[in-house]
Amino acid sequence: MDFSEKDSVDAVVASFADTPDPRLREVTESLVRHLHGFLRDVRPTIAEWEKGIEFLTAIGQKCDEHRQEFILFSDVMGASMLVETMEAARQAQDATASTVLGPFHVVTSPERELGDSIDTLGTGEACLIEGTVTGADGVPIPGARIDIWQADEQGAYDVESDRQPLGNGRGLFTADDEGRYRFRSIVPSHYPIPTDGPVGDLLTATRRHPYRPAHVHFIVEAPGYVPVTTHVFVDGSPYLDSDAVFAVKQSLVREFATVADEAEAARHGLPNPFRRARFDVVLQPEGPA
Repeated sequence: MDFSEKDSVDAVVASFADTPDPRLREVTESLVRHLHGFLRDVRPTIAEWEKGIEFLTAIGQKCDEHRQEFILFSDVMGASMLVETMEAARQAQDATASTVLGPFHVVTSPERELGDSIDTLGTGEACLIEGTVTGADGVPIPGARIDIWQADEQGAYDVESDRQPLGNGRGLFTADDEGRYRFRSIVPSHYPIPTDGPVGDLLTATRRHPYRPAHVHFIVEAPGYVPVTTHVFVDGSPYLDSDAVFAVKQSLVREFATVADEAEAARHGLPNPFRRARFDVVLQPEGPA
């Protein structure tokens, strides 16, 4: 039978009819229907379709052990946040809000002791970030694992910058018997997402800015609880209202208050004055919300 525009969806969907995994069959059939609908909508020329394939190929070629361009593409298209938002709708409303993973969780964070600094350069404005990990019932979760990574004061991650050793701005912490954690760092800067690849070319062509507001990444997990991937955003940072990857949630914005107290600074091994933020994390128990 000749392949026609009218019958294209039915023909391709039928080719997947014997897929044994029902979820894979459902996803594949839906992808075919939406992809063919998109093509009928925009009616690309062969040259335009080849250009699209070249774009996706370039995204894959830009990926390496330190860079995930496909995640970046998902982020700027709002797809990552849409998936996060749909997932959040299935979770308890009082759990800490999730947000995007981002393209730079590609290096294992070094194990650090509570109170350690994740900054090895000392070139930014010193800060202390602390909080407690609890369940939705308010009961602390001892031994929760808190994976942290952030950009420096110039807006670069360790894997992007020759001036930083690998592991700078990263730390893996274990909450104490009362579910508490704390670490020293520097106040991160807002920054542009990488624009030296195909995603950057797309932003330039569509006149979109590439900036993200200042933030610190968290992955928090504990046995028996649903892990959360989230950020804490710096209140007052530029681009809170226009994040290039749509990831800001008001519940994740925190004040990084200035503390001018010599004794308190000395207690934490910080210069006086320093900045301080509190970010308590609530995990949802595994199972039905």
